This record gives sequence, structure tokens and C-alpha cells, in this order.
Amino acid sequence: MKLSHTSAATSAVFDDPNLIGSAGLVPILRLAQSAGLSALADEHLSVPSDKGANAGAKVTALVAGMVAGADSIDDMALLRHGAMGRVFERCYASSTLGSFLRAFTFGHVRQLDAVATRFLTNLAATTPILSGVGQVAVVDIDDTIIEVHGNAKQGAGFGYTKVRGMNALIATVSTDTTAPVIVAQRLRKGSANSARGAARLVRDALKTVRTLAREQSKTGTRVLLRADSAYYGHPVIGAAVKTGAEVSITVRLDARIKAAISAIADDAWTTIEYPHAVFDEESGTWISSAQVAEVPYVAFTSKKKTQVPGRLVVRRIPDANAEKKKRAGQDGLFEVFRHHAFFTTTPTGVADTVAVDKVHRAHAIIEQVHADLKNSALAHLPSGKFAANAAWLVLAVIAFNLTRAAATLTGAPGLVRATTATMRRTLITVPARVATSARKVILHLPRGWPWQHAWTVLFERVHAPPAPLLT
Repeated sequence: MKLSHTSAATSAVFDDPNLIGSAGLVPILRLAQSAGLSALADEHLSVPSDKGANAGAKVTALVAGMVAGADSIDDMALLRHGAMGRVFERCYASSTLGSFLRAFTFGHVRQLDAVATRFLTNLAATTPILSGVGQVAVVDIDDTIIEVHGNAKQGAGFGYTKVRGMNALIATVSTDTTAPVIVAQRLRKGSANSARGAARLVRDALKTVRTLAREQSKTGTRVLLRADSAYYGHPVIGAAVKTGAEVSITVRLDARIKAAISAIADDAWTTIEYPHAVFDEESGTWISSAQVAEVPYVAFTSKKKTQVPGRLVVRRIPDANAEKKKRAGQDGLFEVFRHHAFFTTTPTGVADTVAVDKVHRAHAIIEQVHADLKNSALAHLPSGKFAANAAWLVLAVIAFNLTRAAATLTGAPGLVRATTATMRRTLITVPARVATSARKVILHLPRGWPWQHAWTVLFERVHAPPAPLLT
């Protein structure tokens, strides 16, 4: 592809008042409106003074900006170009939205958490975003460091990644047929331990999942909590078990775990072949097969009231560094294999050893959610105030879930599990010329847009009379 005209015959002028660059915001905000985003914010937010006025409109504007690609407060200026003021009401200036965020306190962030939870519940009631949650729901919890720069960021510090930033704790829920959506979130200081406050977040997340499940099924649902070893402790596991949820959580290889592994008979191991080779970061090699086995195990035996019976499932792979360790005089119990173990309360009658191992390995899906957020609104934490950044995280979650819900309404298989960046490129940042006729707004979209069908399906579904869309 090359330009059709010479430099001398080409010019550019920013002078058309009838154009918008993000026509996809029309169906997206219609969906947000039908799910009650603005009304929920008006009801639950009590940000004081004039800065908190019209909270619903300001929350919606911030979410719209994030959906369109904003990752800073200044980026909210993209809501005020061309004909945006003709298509949307209350296109706030970036400075106004920034002042609104900086007026937040911790209590207001918790109010916004409630808005996000209720908004997700409404989305799930009218879209297939969580189809099947009434049967089996998998909740994943993990934290990630959002890197920050400058010295004026409240709460910034060095965490487990040795990168200066702030710690975002995220819980997602997914089903066999749906991609993950976020059910709980919390911004913490950068130096926070991964497990700090995790038990409370787990309780909040599981409560939301139970609510979502009841909306689809009255017979009850299986809920599984997955996590890595940072969350292996009685506070998190106890919180999950108390709600009736199963757990599948990686354990640290301490002396008690090693003793349990060493007691596994040689003939108890089952070989599994991976459909695709898995890269093992510790050894720097690609792994195409492994062996799994399990033994009954009771966690937290130090106190009778904290004991949790379950299964210790162990996966072992050949240790690529075994010979090097042997030559260095580092012989040990596990000189041939490296072992990865996790604790699960899933009954054996529900899933055998191979099945629970496969389910546990899928916990890595939450890393995709982290990457998605950091490639979108969480590319930056825009304010020097901690509470403003905490509110920004919640708004980013609302935008993530809203975009995911919109993608499910398109019916396009390639978009249902696509990243936010892909959905933004195909559905959101579509240019349009705005015209009016007989008091109607008409969007003239590009001829030959590759995703015209998906966009049209979304537009027609959100503008149709309200009707259950769950499948």
C-alpha cells in the first residue's frame, strides 16, 4: 500500500464538526445505560461538594473514556472532539473529571465497589457475559504490580517484582463457555504482601458469584477458588470453604509437603501429555509431558478448628538441572524430578487426578486479565492521591466488564474471548459522520468496515426493546 497523491497534493485540516472517532461508544453507552450504571452511581456515591455533583454522569464519562482508550485523565479530552457533544450529553472536560476523582476518599472507593458489583449483576442479567455460572463457576485471585514513576504517588513502593508501583488485587470469575470477568478488586500499597486483605476480597467475590448464580439457577452451583502459593493459608482457604466453595491452591514445598510427596508410591504416577508444549521458566525448557499423583491431605493441622481435609495433587517433570546440581554436590530428595503441588477440596467423585490438575493449570488465565488491564486503562495510575487511583482501578474494571459484555452481544466467536484492545479496534474506535434528520441522529459509518456485521448486531441488540438475552 502507498499514498495515492504526492506530498504537494496532500493536506490535512482539523475542521469538520460532524465527525466522531469512536462511534462504538453509542451502543456501548446504551448498554451501560440499560444496565443502570449512571443510576447506580447517583444512588450509591456521596462524593461531597460541587465536585461530586452529577456523579452518575461523571462515572459514565470516565468509563466511556476508558472504553475508547484513555489511560490518563488528560486522555479524557477525546470525549470532546467533533460532534461528540451532539451525540452524547455531559461531555465533561478532563479537569472536571480529575477534580471528581481527587475528591474520593476510601469510603467513596468502597461505594464505587458496590456500584461495580451491582452493575456486573445487571449486565449478567441481560447479556450472556456469564452464561453457565449457575452450574459451575471458577474464581481466580491474584495480584499484580502497576508500575508508577515520579515521587508524588501516595502508596507507591517496591513489591515482589522489585518494581516501584502499586499493588492491584483482582478476582475474576469464568465458566466453561465464557471468558473471565472481574468480580472484585482492591488497590493496595506497592509493598503490600500478596495475601494481605485477600480473605476479605475472596468473601466479597464469592458473595457476588453466588448472587450471579442464583439469578440463573435455583438448584445451586459449584464454585471453585483457584490461587497460587501466595494465598495458601487458612484465612483465604477458610473464607472459601465457609461459603461452600471448593479450592485449588498451589502449596509451598515445605518439609511437611515434601514428606507427603516422598510417601507417594512409584506406581501411583500417571503420565499426561500436554496438547501444546509448556514453557517452564525455572528450567528455561519446553515441557511436553509430566506425571501426576495425589495423596489425601489435611491442611493446617496445628489447630483442630482450622483443619481442612482435602487432596494433595502433585505434578512432576524431569529436572533439567539435575545433573548440574549433582555435580555441585546438591543431591536431595528430588534429584530427578521437580515437583509442583497444590491442595484441593474438589471431591474425587467430581474430578480425578488428571482432571483437577488440568483445571488448576488454567489458573494462568488471570494473568491475561492483568495484561489486558495494563494494556488499557491501567497502563498508568493517573493521580498522586491514592484514593483517586483506587477509584480509577474500579472504573477500569467497570470498563473491562462493560466491553466484555458488549462483545458477547455481537455473537462473533472471534470477539467473545478477544482482548480489550481487539474489541476497541473493531467495535469502538470506528469513525462516523453525524447527521440529523427529523430529530433523529444518523451515524454514517465507513463502507466496507470488516466488522460491520458484528457492530450492527451489537447496535441493534442494545437498541431493541429490553428482553433477556441469556442463552
